[in-house]
Amino acid sequence: MFQTSFSYDALPMRVRFGAGSVASLPTEVERLEARRALVLCSPEQKRTGEAIANALGDLSAGVLAEARMHVPVEVARHARDRAAELGADACVAVGGGSAIGLGKAIALEHDLPVIAVPTTYAGSEMTAVWGLTEDGRKRTGKDPRVLPAGVLYDPELTLGLPVGMSVTSGFNAVAHAVEALYAPDRSPIISLMAEEGVRAMAGALPAVAADGGDLDARTQALYASWLCGACLGATTMSLHHKLCHALGGTLDLPHSETHTIVLPYALAYNQPAAPDAAEALSRALAAPDPAHRLWDLAGSLGAPRSLRDLGVAEGDLGPLARQVVDAPYANPAPVTLDGVTRLLRAAWNGEPPRVEP
Repeated sequence: MFQTSFSYDALPMRVRFGAGSVASLPTEVERLEARRALVLCSPEQKRTGEAIANALGDLSAGVLAEARMHVPVEVARHARDRAAELGADACVAVGGGSAIGLGKAIALEHDLPVIAVPTTYAGSEMTAVWGLTEDGRKRTGKDPRVLPAGVLYDPELTLGLPVGMSVTSGFNAVAHAVEALYAPDRSPIISLMAEEGVRAMAGALPAVAADGGDLDARTQALYASWLCGACLGATTMSLHHKLCHALGGTLDLPHSETHTIVLPYALAYNQPAAPDAAEALSRALAAPDPAHRLWDLAGSLGAPRSLRDLGVAEGDLGPLARQVVDAPYANPAPVTLDGVTRLLRAAWNGEPPRVEP
């Protein structure tokens, strides 16, 4: 059914897309009237971060290779202090959600503009959502100050992303679009982007898995991640993200793998209550049951499909379900303790997702 009343906020950022676009980074830093940009990355991406800093030349304030998953608050505090010590007036976040999340933490404290250079498909660069983990709990919020001022999508930088990580990162992106299709603040514009993002990513991932050096497939996947991330940035998160925040923040699970495992089960939970979203996903995935299709696709690409395989103990499920139910996000289907417990148990076992009427 077409929505006849809605609102849509365009995000104020500049995006450059295409192979080789990272060469324009100095120009983008100067466009912000910045003179000392601190390059942020994870320890694994240190070599890439140093190459970016070298390309910036005199515009670089150095490299901080300390980004970690779920942005632990102690890491964020050290990064904020380091940025102040170096006199940084901008940040360039290179990598996935961990690096970009660290840039957002600095922006939240010091109002420094962030330029994101994504090398995964996480999509954080398209949102004003920040997250910090402290004492085993992940807090999230929205603040326009943390929205990157610029994004450089260069598919050549994703060629080194291992195939397994590429697949799970792609599923992470798909999760953003899936939830946007049934978000309470969705719009026809976002729904179009979400459906196209899912279609493009589902088409790109098998080609990426077959040949990680396929630049055309990498370009399509990065395009899809842009669309999916923009959907996340424009809508309210639902049960899927609440589950992943609880799992990641409490158990320090790998981010994209957790999203990959949880997505089919969260979608199956919501499909009966979101028929328009299910119809759009059926078109995008060319399948009558989108939840089962995503579970099948993950398996065919060698992605994990069980929380047990990530080290989650059976005894963790009850407290996690209670955490989710005690502070739920907006969701089309009622979030009940029994329902969430059954969802988590199915995901823990890795059994095929079942859509219940």
